[in-house]
Amino acid sequence: MKYLSLFIDTTLELAQHKLRTLLTLLGMIFGVGAVIAMLNIGEGAEQEAMKMIDSMGLYNLIVNAKEFDEKELKEQRKHSAGLNLRDAQVAHASLPFITDYAAQKTIETYHIFSQYNKSDASAVGVSANFFELSHFQIFSGRVLNQNDQQQFAQVAMLGANTAKQLFPLGDALGQQIKINHLWFKVIGILQSPYLKKKEFQGVKLGNEQNQVFIPLSTALHRFKSGLLDSEVTSLKLAIDKSVDPIIAAQALEHLLQNRHSDIDDFELVIPAALLAQQKQTQQIFNIVMSCVAGISLLVGGIGIMNIMLATVLERTKEIGLLRAIGATQKDIRIQFIAESFTISILGGLLGVVFGIGLSEIISIYSQWAVSWSMTAIVLSFSICALVGLIFGVYPAIKASQLDPIEALQSD
Repeated sequence: MKYLSLFIDTTLELAQHKLRTLLTLLGMIFGVGAVIAMLNIGEGAEQEAMKMIDSMGLYNLIVNAKEFDEKELKEQRKHSAGLNLRDAQVAHASLPFITDYAAQKTIETYHIFSQYNKSDASAVGVSANFFELSHFQIFSGRVLNQNDQQQFAQVAMLGANTAKQLFPLGDALGQQIKINHLWFKVIGILQSPYLKKKEFQGVKLGNEQNQVFIPLSTALHRFKSGLLDSEVTSLKLAIDKSVDPIIAAQALEHLLQNRHSDIDDFELVIPAALLAQQKQTQQIFNIVMSCVAGISLLVGGIGIMNIMLATVLERTKEIGLLRAIGATQKDIRIQFIAESFTISILGGLLGVVFGIGLSEIISIYSQWAVSWSMTAIVLSFSICALVGLIFGVYPAIKASQLDPIEALQSD
């Protein structure tokens, strides 16, 4: 009850100088708000990065065939057959840390349509374990399997956006679609990953939602391909989790270079390295923003000290009267520290509201991912309260050390 009464008295005292109190609060509000917004954005960016990496597979190595003009391809094909299934098979047999592989072939698509609508999606042939290695989630139906590959089956899976285009009424499963000159039966639909960004460290993501997936064997044997084109467009190789992805990538690259006669007709993507690069960038961003927020809190703390020193001068007679009627130096210190602490508490609460609002505004206008972090709120509020407590100590000590007689005689 004693501390509650002290808090109420302190709040009433601050309310007598509303404008001055508000100006003092601003530094704390902006500091706490900046800390919360920064940590929320950082948390959101990290979760978004994990979603993006998960779509590639953190423990995968991705090999993409490079695109060249016809003249360059003719020269390269004298030495290298381009990216092919045999590359993956040899890598799987030769490198013990490669546990599985999948392949993808992009089909030159002229048109894709259903009885309801047409789509601007692209068609790709994929091996049976492609979806497992890619960590794509299935919304309905089933995935392509090994039996589909062996039978050159004319079945297809649709990305979420493609399904909406071709079947606006939502009845895609079991329906027929036509890709170029062939009809395919829809057996499954992918679930949308809801990624806000379509690119991660220069690598495009989320395109699977605008694609139609068919068995790789069907794509290779029933669709025409350029004579100089690579057999497959990309390979995805799963590696053992105990192996460093960078070392694994170096070994794989060396193997492929030997198979391709040192022709630079492929590029290697290492999702784990992309994630490490993203974390390093995010760490730098967090450090810079923490410094900015820290400076703001420091300025707010100096503002509290300044206003409390001014309050000591204004209330010198009051301090002298309190001392004259029996108040101890400790009582005076507690009273002034309580005032500075109350200012910081109010600033912290308002700063939390400001930080949440700022996070929402940044998320809306910049399309950055934001994830609410209770740690961010507790941490920033605690630091704010600590700053108010620390910067209120000196004015409180100065007030308590005033001579009662001189204080009563002051003008």
